[in-house]
Amino acid sequence: MCHIFAGQAPETYESQTRSVRIGGHSTSIRLEAAFWAILEEVAAHQGMSLGKFVTTLHDEVLELHGEVSNFASLLRCSCLIYLGEVRGKAPSAPREMARRACASELQAAE
Repeated sequence: MCHIFAGQAPETYESQTRSVRIGGHSTSIRLEAAFWAILEEVAAHQGMSLGKFVTTLHDEVLELHGEVSNFASLLRCSCLIYLGEVRGKAPSAPREMARRACASELQAAE
């Protein structure tokens, strides 16, 4: 695999906990640093701060599904969707696999 995966810098997959305010309540979310970096990019792409993006996403999922069961997983899957759909850099097969995995994970959580 040419060390593409094994050679990544450890700080990219180091867990980071950030506090965000969702629905007026402060909560903590733990994600790998690489996902936080992508979420910052997604938020900037949407013209929002990271906090505003996370809150907006949470509210939209709540409106669509009535609950948000695994928000950290939703954020990770959102990153994959962004990379595949908006950036368009993800090859189609992995993108489709990620989309299916995210869809089944969200359905299982419902």
